[in-house]
Amino acid sequence: MKAVVSITIDDEFVVHDIKVIEGEKGMFIAMPSRKATDGEYRDIAHPINSATRERIQNIILDKYEQAMAEEVEEAI
Repeated sequence: MKAVVSITIDDEFVVHDIKVIEGEKGMFIAMPSRKATDGEYRDIAHPINSATRERIQNIILDKYEQAMAEEVEEAI
């Protein structure tokens, strides 16, 4: 896990604890989840279609890359 982020949608709705993860195929996000009684983890909040998931993921990963680049610049 690289980071944990929160997003605010239209200044009206917030989602906390979205994880930025580096996987075998690159970076992706994991929506907040909790363990169910059957032992499986289930998302608490999530987009209902793949286009929205991709849009949210792209925005989060772009901001993550910007933050990492700024951190490197500040260290120099």
